[in-house]
Formats: sequence, C-alpha cells, structure tokens
Amino acid sequence: MRKAPIAAIANFFLPGLGYLIIGAKRGLAVLWLVGVIGLTYVEFGIQESEPTLYTIMFVSVLIMNTAFAVDAYQLAKQE
Repeated sequence: MRKAPIAAIANFFLPGLGYLIIGAKRGLAVLWLVGVIGLTYVEFGIQESEPTLYTIMFVSVLIMNTAFAVDAYQLAKQE
C-alpha cells in the first residue's frame, strides 16, 4: 500500500516503471518504457520544427501518463 504513491509518480514520468516497482505487468512495463524513450526522442525532435504537432503530442502524452499513473496507483492499492 505504501508503494501506491511511488508507483503512480514513477508511472507518470516513466510509464512502465511504476508497474515494475509494484511487480505488475512486467512484460508490458518494459515495452512501455522502451516506447516512452522513443516518443520522448521524437517529441523533443519536433519541438522547434513542428510546434503544432509538438503541442498535440505533448497533450496526448500528458493524458496517457496520467492514465498510467492512475492505473499503477489503483493496482498498488489492491495489493
């Protein structure tokens, strides 16, 4: 139960890490971490050249990260 806030914060900043902390969804967690690294690379790459696309991507990632954080928190609370 004490890991719930830590898992939520970890999953918000690095989706997948929170799941690894609580020992859930291990295979998917690793894949999400790899995907996040790729998305972050692309996001920073288009920041100056495509500001409109950057804004859309930033908001989309923010929504996804919030969903990952909530899910990790709820899973940790169930344990």
